[in-house]
Order: sequence, then structure tokens, then C-alpha cells
Amino acid sequence: MSRIGKKPVAVPSGVTVSLNGADISVKGPKGELAMTFVPEVAVSQEDAGITITPTNETKRARSMWGMQRTMVANMFEGVTSGFTKKLEINGVGYRASMKGSSLNLQLGFSHDVEFSVPDGIKIETPDQTTVIVSGIDKQKVGETAAKIREYRKPEPYKGKGIKYEGEYIFRKEGKKK
Repeated sequence: MSRIGKKPVAVPSGVTVSLNGADISVKGPKGELAMTFVPEVAVSQEDAGITITPTNETKRARSMWGMQRTMVANMFEGVTSGFTKKLEINGVGYRASMKGSSLNLQLGFSHDVEFSVPDGIKIETPDQTTVIVSGIDKQKVGETAAKIREYRKPEPYKGKGIKYEGEYIFRKEGKKK
């Protein structure tokens, strides 16, 4: 039994939900999200909220049960408050800036890295060493932040690179004489 899947997802105030078979559409103050459920789970709307139950007792159905419930909860959170990921850039000469609708990164390469911002994502650079990725879709926000981080991951000797805010970088000692 999924402990997460058993709990109904409460519908926040100001959010409208339309359930059509295996499709769900959620509309809130920040925007609108839609999703199609996998066939291994059944969805129903009750006064307590959205309830998700497995259709059979297979391992896949039990796996999808809790995940689909969490995805619905993330949709509700996204359309009400949204999601943000904050990236920090460490290194001499490493900086970020917005040029129109693309993110310009100077990461010690012989060229600047131009990252085009995907639809539904907003990127801000309050200063040269901070990048804030925000949006209503949790997966898109995380994926975009991971793609930006991928250009220059933090290295273990000096810690130079792009890291998430609060991320611990395991530091190594350099070679000795």
C-alpha cells in the first residue's frame, strides 16, 4: 500500500479542476496545466479532493499510484505558487546575464554559452553570479536548471562551476610534494 497514494489531494481555493476520463486540467492564478494519467490508476473527484487508486495489484500499478498522486499535488502547487530553482556561479570571470530571451553564460570557455529559454520558464539574473529559474511546471524548472548546470558542473578541487543553492560540494585535497 502506498502511504502517499492513499491520501486525497486537496484542491486549493482559487483552483479549478476538470476531470475527463484519464485527463486532468488544472487552472489557477499562475496559469494552466494538463496531464494524462497512466492506465494503471483510476482517478475520481470527491469533496475531500482528488483521489487516486490503482486499477489492479501489479507492481507497476503500485509504483504509479504514489507518483501520479504526487504529480497532481505538484500541479496544484505550481498553478498557485510556482516553483523556483536558484543556481550559484563560482569562479573567476564566470558570470551570467540575460540577452533578450536567452541566457548568456561566460564559463571560462573560449566562447560564450547562449542558452535559449524554453516556453513556460522564466529566468532572472539578479546579479552576475546568480541565476533564478522559475515556472509552474516542476519538471520543466528542474530540467532547465539541470541543463544550465551541465555546462560547467562544480569541480571538487576549487569548487568552480555552477551549483544549486545550498548544494554541498565534496572538496578534495590537491596533490602534495
